[in-house]
Amino acid sequence: MLKSLCFALALAGASASAAVTAEGFGGTAAEAPPKGSLVIIGGGLRAENAAVWQKIVDLAGGKGARIAVFPTAAQNPAFEGSKAAENLNRHGARAFVVPLAPKLAGSDARKAAEDPAIAEAVRGAGGAFFTGGDQARITGSLRRPDGGNSAVLDALWSMYRRGGVIAGTSAGAAIMSSTMFYDPPLDVIPVLKHGVVDGKDIAPGLGFIGEDVFIDQHLLVRGRFARMLPVMLAKGYKLGLGIDENTAAVVGPTREVTVVGYTGALVLDLTDAGSDRAKPLFNLSNARVSYLDNGDRFNLVDRSYTPGPGKEPVDTRLREHREALFYTDILGNTSIVNLLEKLVDSKLERATGLAFEGPASRAPERGFEFTFTRVPDSREYVTNREDAWSIYRIRMDVRPVRMQQPLYTVE
Repeated sequence: MLKSLCFALALAGASASAAVTAEGFGGTAAEAPPKGSLVIIGGGLRAENAAVWQKIVDLAGGKGARIAVFPTAAQNPAFEGSKAAENLNRHGARAFVVPLAPKLAGSDARKAAEDPAIAEAVRGAGGAFFTGGDQARITGSLRRPDGGNSAVLDALWSMYRRGGVIAGTSAGAAIMSSTMFYDPPLDVIPVLKHGVVDGKDIAPGLGFIGEDVFIDQHLLVRGRFARMLPVMLAKGYKLGLGIDENTAAVVGPTREVTVVGYTGALVLDLTDAGSDRAKPLFNLSNARVSYLDNGDRFNLVDRSYTPGPGKEPVDTRLREHREALFYTDILGNTSIVNLLEKLVDSKLERATGLAFEGPASRAPERGFEFTFTRVPDSREYVTNREDAWSIYRIRMDVRPVRMQQPLYTVE
């Protein structure tokens, strides 16, 4: 009943279009790059974040745009799907919920992914929105057991290539790159200590952003920039894009990224970075980390940065004097951005942060030192009130360190 009701509404407004089979970003040699856009949200998207919701609707065609809501990842898909559709409709869309979710009662997700009516409704829409949850449910539903595309996944690619928008939050963001976190440890440090295993910690995503950019979410509040690094090295990614909660990275057809939302995003650039493979523990040298604030832009093709409105270069004459900058928990909530802001607003050239686990962890004495250094190609911008910063191309080095145990004793 739910399925028939959803798609009676969906098909009433969906326009027919020719089916296009997509095998990945860029597809076959005969296919042009997608004309559509991506809205990649780092999770925790609030109903009152009008800028992000409106951007999705605008990119889908504006008022009256048909947007297919996929609650595929959700534990409670009926609730999550209806809330997302409600938020989109509040901003002018005519969203419909796609009944394609492993946790949806009375629905077979794999069967729904091959349903011609569902595929046609998605193909004729102006956009799609993936809710949060477990990203493995999305890829497990939209990909066939042999790894091929389902009919609905082909329809998504067709819509995206034609000029539609694909948006996703949390799990819906993770699927955007060709590799995604699948079932990693909850904490970041174990990924640095022990690396990642294909098919367990990481698995193939849907690759809407292409083969060259790795995506992660919930980034600043959970210190996840660090867990991106072993994956990027293992899979050969030179660029990583990590988006924080209640924030979106909007990727246009020219591959320019614009940050919209509450906080910002990090760009990790390993183009000139190296790692000493002879050493058994994770290490990294000469990487670049950049913080993009609301309104900032970054071009994935030429790697150029453009600060948002109201930003001016930091006045070097006004930089503060500090004895040193040293954080004992660089993976804490927004710690990396706080440290970078203090670094570029000081006369110091270098700042240091540590990352360790607690005494009950596996190998508690092993940790990592992160060093951040201003280099000639670094750039820093700030608003006049000094409440919004843009920080580009700070050098980052990571090396393993050992802490004496016990760390402390009670007096």
